[in-house]
Amino acid sequence: MQTSSTRNFCIIAHIDHGKTTLSDRLLERTQTVSARDMQAQLLDSMDLERERGITIKSHPVSMIYCHPTEGKFLLNLMDTPGHVDFSYEVSRSLAACEGALLLIDASQGIEAQTVANALLAINQGLYIIPIINKIDLPSADLNRVYGQLEEILAIPRGEAIPASAKTGEGIDDILDAVVYRIPPPKEGDETQALIFDSVYDSYKGVICYVRLFGGTLRVGDEVAMMHTGRKSPIKEIGRFTPTMTACDTLSAGHVGYVVTNIRAVSEIKIGDTITSASRPASQPLQGYKEIHPLVFSGLYPLDTSDFEKLKASMSRLQLNDSALTFTPESSVALGFGFRCGFLGLLHMEIVQERIRREYDLDVISTYPSVIYRVHHTDGSVKSIDNPQFFPDRSTIARIEEPTILATIHLPTDSLGDILALITDRRGSCTNTEVVDDSRLMLTCQLPLNEILVDFNDRLKSITRGYGSMDYELADYQASDLVKLDVLVNGDPVDAFSSIVHESKAVARGRSMCARLKDLIPRQLFRVAIQAAIGSNIVARETLSALRKDVTAKCYGGDITRKRKLLDKQKEGKKRMKSIGKVSIPQDAFIKILKNS
Repeated sequence: MQTSSTRNFCIIAHIDHGKTTLSDRLLERTQTVSARDMQAQLLDSMDLERERGITIKSHPVSMIYCHPTEGKFLLNLMDTPGHVDFSYEVSRSLAACEGALLLIDASQGIEAQTVANALLAINQGLYIIPIINKIDLPSADLNRVYGQLEEILAIPRGEAIPASAKTGEGIDDILDAVVYRIPPPKEGDETQALIFDSVYDSYKGVICYVRLFGGTLRVGDEVAMMHTGRKSPIKEIGRFTPTMTACDTLSAGHVGYVVTNIRAVSEIKIGDTITSASRPASQPLQGYKEIHPLVFSGLYPLDTSDFEKLKASMSRLQLNDSALTFTPESSVALGFGFRCGFLGLLHMEIVQERIRREYDLDVISTYPSVIYRVHHTDGSVKSIDNPQFFPDRSTIARIEEPTILATIHLPTDSLGDILALITDRRGSCTNTEVVDDSRLMLTCQLPLNEILVDFNDRLKSITRGYGSMDYELADYQASDLVKLDVLVNGDPVDAFSSIVHESKAVARGRSMCARLKDLIPRQLFRVAIQAAIGSNIVARETLSALRKDVTAKCYGGDITRKRKLLDKQKEGKKRMKSIGKVSIPQDAFIKILKNS
């Protein structure tokens, strides 16, 4: 199909505003999927996406749309995630498009991630078509959303299309807008295809998802990766309909997949440019900026013999999730594993679950941390993401922690509780903006470490589900941070170490000690469970000893007989404590680290 009859667009929105449902209706209307094969959340191919009701991966699909007056069009759609942790997926999809459908819930209005995704699309130079979804709901308030659209995003209300992805209302208007408003792709002179995603297939090897910006790719052509220099013939080419369907060629403006002889995961880089080996392009496409992880955690196999299997699994998962980074590390308590970088806590949780399901591996993760900057007294600066490498306090001049600039949308009546939550997490509110009669938008600065575990859950609970948050990394700020160690029988357990703010160290130490006391089985001697900051013990619990009744055989006689046996037992326990080691069961690590 000609370039002039091709439209490349994606759907962007806040989480749970109906992106995947709208994709389903577009697939039905263009008859890309038959009624027999149609099912809800068709593009959410992972079980994890269906269970959680969220989109994790961007899903491309090609549709043939027969317009009543303009003829046939090839529509290449990308359904993108809505959660802030998967914003890298969104940015990669935007780079392969000329337009975007900005979806807004008619009852919820414009939320934090709506603004963030809209700004991403505007910065990429995409044409934006605003769509007010869920107009069939009784709580829908179109006038309020129109006002927010004009005030927050400066988009005239006349450009918005009211629709309902659930009932199918307004779908024809959306397709008309895609045809008339989104410009056709520009055709380049040189063969250039952008790799915006990839997957690994055990039979085919690495499958590259590409958007062709110029030239034509055919089966049998010799192509080269401009970043790695690797050359290989094309074995298969195809489009997403939405399953992979082989075809003969891909032309400029088209979106599809390419299978070559490459089987090594390390030889493919997301954002690389595929070009002709005989007539290579003079310059590669712009690609993507390097993503920097925000949250770090250790991942270890439950069975230490599975380390190599975990290593291979992480490499293949990284091919499909380029925001994931990992380097090998070892722990005295947990053995060999990897220090992994994630974009957020949900991203970390999803990666762990995918490893369990897709690669049949049980893993355990350590307490999440961020990158701290430690300024030493000799003037040197060191970046630390692992508590094991925390230097001695006497050598530290100051420690800086990363902060975020968060945008929080919330109902007006929740303002007091949200401000209390921000203060409790050592944050400050820098700006308050009235969105409309019932909603506010707060701009806050918070330490990144304080939002890792349960901040979003608390936000949703306080606002009864109506609050939302988006954030971006801000500056580093000096802070009173300490390393909190947990000692069992005098020996530090590195898996339980963490870097925390001094004001919260004692409370966290007490909590860890109390939970460990319940999880560690009793020994034949008393065991001290302690939390320490340097050489200072800040919390302690004592696990009482198992005691054998050594006086059971004494039926009478002088009390000194029993006392002699008890003293002998006490001496034995003292000797045992000096040489005894406490073995912490694996399930104790799992329970502690899961609930940290």
